[in-house]
Amino acid sequence: MKVLQVNVVYQKGSTGKIMFDIHQELLKEGLDSVVCYGRGKVINEQYVYKTSTEVLAKFNALRARITGLQYNGSFLATNKLISIINHETPDVIHLHCLNGYFVNIYRLIDYLKQNNIKTILTLHAEFMYTGSCGHALDCIRWKNIKGCNNCPIVRDATKSFFFDRTQTAWELMRKSFEDFDNLTIVSVSPWLMKRAMDSTILSGKKHITVLNGIDTSKVFKPCDFSQLKEKHKLNDEKILLHVTANFKSEIKGGKYIQELAKRLINENIKIIVIGNEHNMDLPSNVIDVGRVYDQKVLAAYYSLADLTILTSKRETFSMICAESLSCGTPVVGFKAGAPEEISISDFSEFVEYGDMEQLERSINVWLNRKTESNKIISEIASEKYSKENMAIDYINLYKAL
Repeated sequence: MKVLQVNVVYQKGSTGKIMFDIHQELLKEGLDSVVCYGRGKVINEQYVYKTSTEVLAKFNALRARITGLQYNGSFLATNKLISIINHETPDVIHLHCLNGYFVNIYRLIDYLKQNNIKTILTLHAEFMYTGSCGHALDCIRWKNIKGCNNCPIVRDATKSFFFDRTQTAWELMRKSFEDFDNLTIVSVSPWLMKRAMDSTILSGKKHITVLNGIDTSKVFKPCDFSQLKEKHKLNDEKILLHVTANFKSEIKGGKYIQELAKRLINENIKIIVIGNEHNMDLPSNVIDVGRVYDQKVLAAYYSLADLTILTSKRETFSMICAESLSCGTPVVGFKAGAPEEISISDFSEFVEYGDMEQLERSINVWLNRKTESNKIISEIASEKYSKENMAIDYINLYKAL
């Protein structure tokens, strides 16, 4: 059996690590595995192909901003990807995130459909059934028979400079998936699967859920954090941790961390923020760490914290929940879709989005619980979020197909 995976990146970002972990597990099992990715540096590994240059991807990004269509174009890179598929003749194609301006999604799906290739599509975001936006938030236009149109957040949803082409994008996606019967849709959370099943574009397909996996045996586990306490001159303060890909993003909710810091300014509490760009004026009780690229250092911060705080408006999974719990640290945050479903309910709590009174109360209740239960939390989480278990679920699916 040969499996060929496609994703925007490889070995970096959450989806790039997931593809890498599956690839490694397939090779370990003695199965043939090929990966194709579009963005990032060239990696010289056997059976690993980069299908787009950065120049081509940036050109396609500019074209998308002018035309208002994000997921077409990429003529040469799509040709290369299809050529690799023809050469490798995989038994199963596994698609992950196809954004990033490295492939013509409509053309790729049409090719797989017309050639009756067994295909798995893992949804890590929502754009494959909304047609445009990665997070539909409270909008339900993508459920309509006629699809999206007159998008109220068209600039954020499509990055378009001039045109609202959401209706065209939705229709192109719908036609691509129409009559594609040799397709299995995998969602990374039950919440996301329900959304996909409710969509016009992906309704009627075969749907299953496979939770994302992380390295719970060597990386995300309780570990020594004494050096971090010394580095940040911490004593007996309670520590709240906020990890984000974009602190300023409306969806990630950095503004709520700033408000929380102001509310707790007179308490013996420090808030550590990971992911900020070091260019914001934050309250004095906030420790701005910036980017952390070493995952073992990140695990030490999770281990140091008494609570991890999630303030996202929407998440399709939440690697932060999985990582924090695997390190033995409970999670408190806003209801954001998937997190309240994929977290371990005994060791997490989610309140209504934007309700700072409830969030503060919940934090105060949970601050004294971690030392009693962090080992138990880690043991349960290490099984639930294991990358090995995730890979086994996918390998079983490949074999079933």
